[in-house]
Amino acid sequence: MTTPDKPTYLLTPLFASFPVFWGKWRSSFVLALRSLWLHKLRSILSVLGIIIGTGAVITLMAFGKGSMEDALEDIRRQGTTNIIVHSVKPPDDPTAQRTSWVANYGLTWDDYDRLSILETVVGMVPMRIFPQQIRYIDRVVMNARVVATTEDYAKINHFNMAVGRFLVDGEDQRDEGDDQRSRNVIVLGARVAEELFPFKQAVGQSVVLKGEQYVVVGVIKDRTPRGGTPSGGQKAEDFNNDVYIPLNTAKLRFGARMIIRQGGSRSGEQVELHQITLTVSDIDKVRSTGDVVRNLLERYHQKQDWDVAVPLDRLEEAERARSRGNWLLAAIAAISLLVGGIGIMNIMLATVTERTREIGIRRALGAKRRDITMQFIIEAVVQTTIGGLLGMAAGFAIIFGVPFLCRVLLNSPLPAQLDIFSIFLSLGVAIAVGVGF
Repeated sequence: MTTPDKPTYLLTPLFASFPVFWGKWRSSFVLALRSLWLHKLRSILSVLGIIIGTGAVITLMAFGKGSMEDALEDIRRQGTTNIIVHSVKPPDDPTAQRTSWVANYGLTWDDYDRLSILETVVGMVPMRIFPQQIRYIDRVVMNARVVATTEDYAKINHFNMAVGRFLVDGEDQRDEGDDQRSRNVIVLGARVAEELFPFKQAVGQSVVLKGEQYVVVGVIKDRTPRGGTPSGGQKAEDFNNDVYIPLNTAKLRFGARMIIRQGGSRSGEQVELHQITLTVSDIDKVRSTGDVVRNLLERYHQKQDWDVAVPLDRLEEAERARSRGNWLLAAIAAISLLVGGIGIMNIMLATVTERTREIGIRRALGAKRRDITMQFIIEAVVQTTIGGLLGMAAGFAIIFGVPFLCRVLLNSPLPAQLDIFSIFLSLGVAIAVGVGF
């Protein structure tokens, strides 16, 4: 008679007991489903908190992540290796005597020349910005923002053209670009193009800007506005309401002074450059270059009529805020799951109390304490699992439905980005709540 080897001898009791274990588990599972089906209203009310909690976790995390990613992308579009220098109108000094109604402040071409010799700076884009009325036949855009700049502005802001082109540089000495030739060409933002040319192609048409004809050479795709800087030096930019002309064209057509008439009074400002965007060679040199720029401007400007913004600082701060915000949203939404768990606990307590007769009969027929416990645990897990799946479905419907309705009905995009982590988190917490409570 041969003796079986040791592994087979150890595994034989396990395989022998597996059918018994599976049979008990399946029987308890069937009893749990039957009990839930016989008390449908009670089951629905008990899982309602789990449905709301799971849907809240997924929805809040999705809209929170979408909003944060939208803000981060807004900062990234400004360039992590860029430094943005703005002209800022200083507050009026009541003690000073005003000798002119024209305010003279801000960045100058001398500043541009000083900044251009910095070793770490590999690119520069100057800008002039002013409001102006734009007209095409009988259609008028009253407060469009005219941006006079060079062809590199589109590269820095990552513009995508809907049709046509942006301002171009000359390919060789015989073919000079729009800025070098001071051409009367203009590029329209999406909203301006839609208001002036709702039923026809904008490219090739002529618009009137301060009495001069400008040929439309391109239209920029619709894009979300960019937020301003906390210091107030940079206002929020709505690219869809912008139009772009060559910088030298603005010098010839508008001059150095801008006259603003408001409420019967007139005021003027003389700003040579409203903004200079610097591109730094290395991301590690951005902050040190920003300090050098501030020192140069402080040396040559007697008053604080400028502001320096470093998008890299804003990006890192926003990423830290995103991490904190995600955990905060998850904690707030998890409260709903906790409340749902308390509801399940109350319902299960009432269920056990009213089913004392059933429990006694099962114990008399040979059921053990752990069998009774297993049945009620399975009932709770089934309820929370079903509630979690229904909450997922509700969350998906809100994530994909609400932004669609906002885009169609309100013409206002609502950013939402599905967070996979929130799905597993909500389902895991729901099932754990069912077992624990």
